[in-house]
Amino acid sequence: MIDKIRSLNSEIFEDVIRLRRTIHRNPELALAEHETAALVTETLRPLGLDVRTGIAQTGVVATLQGAHPGPTLLLRADMDALPIHEQNDFDFVSQNPGKMHACGHDAHTASLLGTAIILHRLKDELRGNVRFLFQPSEEKIPGGAKLMIEEGVLEANDTSEAPAVVFGQHVQPDLPAGKIGVRSEMYMASADEIYITVKGEGGHAAAPHRLAADAILVASHIIVALQSVISRHCPPDVPSVLSIGKLIAEGATNVIPETARLEGTFRAMDETWRFRAHDLMRRVVAHTAQAHGAEAQLEVAVGYPALYNHPEPTDFVREAAHAYVGEENTVELDMWFASEDFAWYLRERPGTFYRIGTGNEAKGIVHGLHTPRFTIDEDALRVAPGFMAYLALSRLSVDG
Repeated sequence: MIDKIRSLNSEIFEDVIRLRRTIHRNPELALAEHETAALVTETLRPLGLDVRTGIAQTGVVATLQGAHPGPTLLLRADMDALPIHEQNDFDFVSQNPGKMHACGHDAHTASLLGTAIILHRLKDELRGNVRFLFQPSEEKIPGGAKLMIEEGVLEANDTSEAPAVVFGQHVQPDLPAGKIGVRSEMYMASADEIYITVKGEGGHAAAPHRLAADAILVASHIIVALQSVISRHCPPDVPSVLSIGKLIAEGATNVIPETARLEGTFRAMDETWRFRAHDLMRRVVAHTAQAHGAEAQLEVAVGYPALYNHPEPTDFVREAAHAYVGEENTVELDMWFASEDFAWYLRERPGTFYRIGTGNEAKGIVHGLHTPRFTIDEDALRVAPGFMAYLALSRLSVDG
């Protein structure tokens, strides 16, 4: 079976590359992935799959029914790009200024299309159904995954029963092409956005003693005080990060502004601690401002939950990777503080989220995710579509 899948992957490799480059050339931001969704639909419909469009605005869901009865398995790819101006110089760079596939979603979408093509050709050996999810808006909270779940993508429909297990994959630039990364249990952090507004009294910078409160000074004390939430309240066995990435205070060299605004991110690997920390941060912000004669308010934009990979499906992926790329090319991943809305699916169904290596130092493909020069070693697409097809076929064989 593995040899057959590898052969099919090689046969469609150039088509997958073409799809990836087409999507890369035409990046679209969250909930605006209209051309990408159209390309997905145009690729899937000739295969005779049950294709449904307009899910969560621009999402596409397609179901392949196997020749034999069995459960339903869900495979997901995300489609949206980032608001980054690309600085690469190859001939398929972004044609949409200020937009770029800097997180590999072009590769995810092309790879899952390749998986659908391979599985369609092997449907006579398929014991069950595969539901392919092409999801919008992974990069923007609350996340397209949450929106698609609300529109029923995890429920039974007239072509298949509800998915019993879910799998997703993501490129990883610091993992060489040809390798697969897995991690069981807690893997990626929750991600909440924090916004703090500090109100003091504006005035002449030469006379701060005449002001009730200097908003910039108060904001500075808040930044320092917030770190005590992590250092003194977070359990030592719970990884957590709080970072302020933006401070806006529209004053001047001789003007103390009335208001300062802080923006940052709070990330955690434990959901109980996560929401306790929200309350602690509100208290620290309000009381620190009050102690300096100012007022301050914290707004928390609740983002994605922490991503937990269920042990049994993760073990299954690990063993499948051993078979497909070899034990020497299967890597145990470290905990990572990026966030991923695939976590929403994993809260509803067992499954796992694994990584496909896409880096290549010899080719100079070393730039990280969310950077203007990010790209992938396209040789990774000699592995990704076929591995996911093998994963689906072998899993349904077990569950069926």
